[in-house]
Amino acid sequence: MRAAKSEELETVTPAESWSRKARRLRVPLGFLFAAFYIWRAHPNWTSLSIGIPVACAGIAIRALASGHIQKNREVTKSGPYAYVRNPLYLGSIIIGVGFAIAARDLWIGVALAVFFLAVYIPVIRSEQNHLRQHFPAYDDYAQRVPALLPRTLWFPGAAQGFSRELYFRHREYNALLGAAAMLAVLVAKILWFAGPR
Repeated sequence: MRAAKSEELETVTPAESWSRKARRLRVPLGFLFAAFYIWRAHPNWTSLSIGIPVACAGIAIRALASGHIQKNREVTKSGPYAYVRNPLYLGSIIIGVGFAIAARDLWIGVALAVFFLAVYIPVIRSEQNHLRQHFPAYDDYAQRVPALLPRTLWFPGAAQGFSRELYFRHREYNALLGAAAMLAVLVAKILWFAGPR
């Protein structure tokens, strides 16, 4: 038994190893990024008026996706999953872009891109491999539906079949609360520290 386990460990590629680490590290790294964001942000009312609606679109996509996904039970194909295989990550990226616009800082944009490439891409690949191994229907779905860049950002009928129970079970309201807290910080920076620029 031990020999079999050690053979399994030896066959893990560096990319697979990083994917596993990235999955564990994404939340702590997210908190580090949030601290960096708060430090670097130089918002003004104009940047908020552009960036926050973009972030809200990402929050809406994540909310819709969370009300459809049945984690580890089936390949979800309804709601936004009919248009893109990873709507939760797409929503997170759009939220990030919105808050990067709101912050008005180039280094936040650079850090966001690095974070996405170094953490999200490996995690997405790892999750896709998991789905392929456990759900034979995933390959057909993957051939029909884009992984991350949908052909349109308009998802007609995506709200149909939405489950509030799933939304709350997945605690997706945390994305909304986190965005509201970050918005409050940006407004505070404008009012008390940065002032309009």
